[in-house]
Formats: sequence, C-alpha cells, structure tokens
Amino acid sequence: MESRSMDAEIALKTEAIVGRLKPLEGPLLPILHDVQKEFGYVPKAALPVIANGLNLSRAEVHGVVSFYHDYREEPAGRHVIKMCRAEACQSMGGDELGERLLDLLGLDWHGTSDDGAVTIEPVYCLGLCACAPAAMVDGQVIGRLDDRMVTELARAVKA
Repeated sequence: MESRSMDAEIALKTEAIVGRLKPLEGPLLPILHDVQKEFGYVPKAALPVIANGLNLSRAEVHGVVSFYHDYREEPAGRHVIKMCRAEACQSMGGDELGERLLDLLGLDWHGTSDDGAVTIEPVYCLGLCACAPAAMVDGQVIGRLDDRMVTELARAVKA
C-alpha cells in the first residue's frame, strides 16, 4: 500500500512539472531535469506521466533516461563521486586510482553503498585535463589526484 501512495505522490508532482514545462520547445530534457531535482532520480512511476503529457511512448522517455548518464533510475548516495575515465586522466594513472577507490569503497562502477553513503560513477571528461587525474565529489572538482587523496576521499565519504 505504501508503494502505491508513493507512486501517486510521484505522479502528482510529475504532472505539475510537466504542466509547467510542457510549453517549452523540446520540453523532455528540462522535465527530466526537474523530476530528478525533485526526487533525486527519475522514478519509474514518473515515466508514464511524462509520456502521456508529451504524447510520447514510455519507451521513448525511458530511452532518453537510459541514454543520458546524468539521469539516475535509482536514488544516489549522499555523496556522489564521478571519476574521470578519459584519455588524459588514464595517461596520468586515473584508471589505477579509480580501481583503488572502488576497492576502498567495496563498490563497482555505478554502485551505491548499502548504507546509502556514496555512489561512484565513471565520467568521460570533467574538463580538467591539465590537472589529471581528476574527479568530482558532490559537484566539486578535484585535480591531480594521488593515492593519498583517494584514501582520504574514501574515508571522508564513508564517515
């Protein structure tokens, strides 16, 4: 029963977002951004509401959500770490640091810890190539990562 009332709340809030943004040209992405801002992710219960409001199929909406990596289909952890996996960061040891961080957190890419403390995601360029390897933690970019910094980062997000 609780899930049904939660789905109803999601539907109501999503309808309001769709109603507000539908007049925009190309409203799907702004709607998805606002839905994610509202809930912290794009809930499955929001997809049919968005599809109906924009006269799209659920598959079309789902395809957009699953294509763009910034949209989440599940809630993220309280801390979100985005590790750059692009060539500049790879060449400066980013792959090894990423694997070390995964080991320290006990996670795989796109994973969220069981306690909801942290989510780790690979990204392909943070625009900090001159300061490689780089990461973004809760929206703050960090450059010139090294083993000590990765260890401290893992400790901080677990706390």
